[in-house]
Amino acid sequence: MNLAILIPVFNNLDYTKSCLKRINSCLLEANHSIQINTIVIDDGSTDGTNEWLKENEKTITILNGDGNLWWSGGINMGATYAVETLKADYILWWNNDIEPKNDYFKNLFSHLENNPLMNIIGSKIYIKNTDKLWGYGGYFNPKNGKKGLYGNWEDDKPEFLTPKLVDWLPGMGSVFPAGVFKTIGYLDQKNFPQYHGDSDYTIRAKVSGYSITVFPDLILYNDTTNSGLRHNDTFKVLKKSLTSVKSNYNFKKEFLFYKKHGKSLYVYVGFLSKYLFYIGGFFKWKLLGLFGVKRKSRQL
Repeated sequence: MNLAILIPVFNNLDYTKSCLKRINSCLLEANHSIQINTIVIDDGSTDGTNEWLKENEKTITILNGDGNLWWSGGINMGATYAVETLKADYILWWNNDIEPKNDYFKNLFSHLENNPLMNIIGSKIYIKNTDKLWGYGGYFNPKNGKKGLYGNWEDDKPEFLTPKLVDWLPGMGSVFPAGVFKTIGYLDQKNFPQYHGDSDYTIRAKVSGYSITVFPDLILYNDTTNSGLRHNDTFKVLKKSLTSVKSNYNFKKEFLFYKKHGKSLYVYVGFLSKYLFYIGGFFKWKLLGLFGVKRKSRQL
């Protein structure tokens, strides 16, 4: 069995160093016979990432972008290489700001040995340095537009202690049989270069007949301090977050997602609700702040 681990990066060399060290440590602990190909897709880093990788990580594959790949383009470059050149059996999406639990790969390899080729595997993700979940896979209702992550900022409960069928997966700790890419193609990096690239792709896979299962023993810790662009309680950044590629609140990309996957006009209720909550929340807490009330920081 051949597993390719795809890690798109742009700067943040310290994260990449820590990420590779942690992966290697967990792989050693797994005591496996599976062929592993770690592929780092460096999208034109300017902080010495490429030079450091070449000097210190002799066993990995380095692919280079020109700074315009973003996340989806990086995954596409890595997946194309893994499928067409390495003939990988499975593709694992990874980020350099996540950390696996010690037994992550040991448990993953056990699942892969019994995994049907029509099943995509997802991970249970905690918010780093907290006891809260970041997500247990995603849900999306194409009729009313409700979309989100199961368990986001919740404590563990029975629902998250057993395998769960879900509608979509985020871009970390998600494992695909290579046949998925051969069947439905690659990510839509034109319309969803950063955010929604993961949910769009996995929803497409589900619609094409693949099942998506999250397993509770595949535990990751997500450093959300390194994620996305949010308003940060300033109007200038709020405005920028509605148009920036780096933002999960990019209005145009969000609309494209709902237009593509919605099955009724009511789907836009979910679309509008997201922005009413985001923008309304900004002004609500600005007002409450005048009275000294502050909200607890959190990220999706």
